[in-house]
Amino acid sequence: MDILFFADEPNAHVWQRALQKELPKAQVRAWVRGEAHSADYAVCWKPPAEFFMGQTRLKAIFNLGAGVDSIVHAPGVPGDVTMIRVDDAGMAAQMEEYVAWCALHFCRRFDEYGREQAATRWTKFPARARSAFPVGVMGLGVLGERVAQAVAHFEFPVLGWSRTARQVPGVRCHAGAAQFDEFLAGTRILVCLLPLTPQTRDIMNARTLSRLLPGGYVINVARGAHLVDEDLIALLDSDQLAGAALDVFRTEPLPPEHPFWRHPKITVTPHTSARTLRDETIAQIAGKIGALERGEPIAGVVDVQRGY
Repeated sequence: MDILFFADEPNAHVWQRALQKELPKAQVRAWVRGEAHSADYAVCWKPPAEFFMGQTRLKAIFNLGAGVDSIVHAPGVPGDVTMIRVDDAGMAAQMEEYVAWCALHFCRRFDEYGREQAATRWTKFPARARSAFPVGVMGLGVLGERVAQAVAHFEFPVLGWSRTARQVPGVRCHAGAAQFDEFLAGTRILVCLLPLTPQTRDIMNARTLSRLLPGGYVINVARGAHLVDEDLIALLDSDQLAGAALDVFRTEPLPPEHPFWRHPKITVTPHTSARTLRDETIAQIAGKIGALERGEPIAGVVDVQRGY
């Protein structure tokens, strides 16, 4: 069995070695530009178009992460090959922590206390009830459902929105375009966990963000292209929105000149809300390759038409 490996990461060789160790009977090759080598499986993260050239016998493409926009929309990807994403692999617990921390950070006014500290001001703001801070989670997949339930644990009212109808215990669910505005109107802290598709690109814009409850907040842990940067800044500057926590950006690393870095109401983290854990991910991919070789069904198959 031949497996072609590529990851746009500094420690890609460590991942390759881990996959070889997990599948000792396979030959795991690192992709080399210009080298012709046809493989049975591809395991990759943000591959260049040339990666797929000459791949005539691929059985499946494994993406080294939950978000698959980098392969679904990548040029050169064979359209008839099964694409498979990582299911959780330790990311859900990290995402729960990140979003819950952000929601508490905003509700408890720790962002405001940080600004007061910088100005050496001893200020006590009035306490605020969590009931006044309904959290709206856009995207109720594996990560979104876990995040919604984690936030509900802290006694925030929780709303959810997804493309198709879902039922999540403790979450007031909305679905489809017809219920989107109703979802936004009931939300003060908006969390984006949507897959990036042509339909969701720029979904957080001046119109949609203006529909949040006054003094709303944005938490983006999905993809930078979901958010229109200038619209967010304008709404923060006008005080229609009170703050934002951003972990993903249109250009990564975030350029030093980008205004997000210096905006007093924006918290920036370097795409670290839920890191792909190497051992868990490699074990999952190896297990799925084994299942495919045995003709068994697997989870995480991407619907290319939907884009996730």
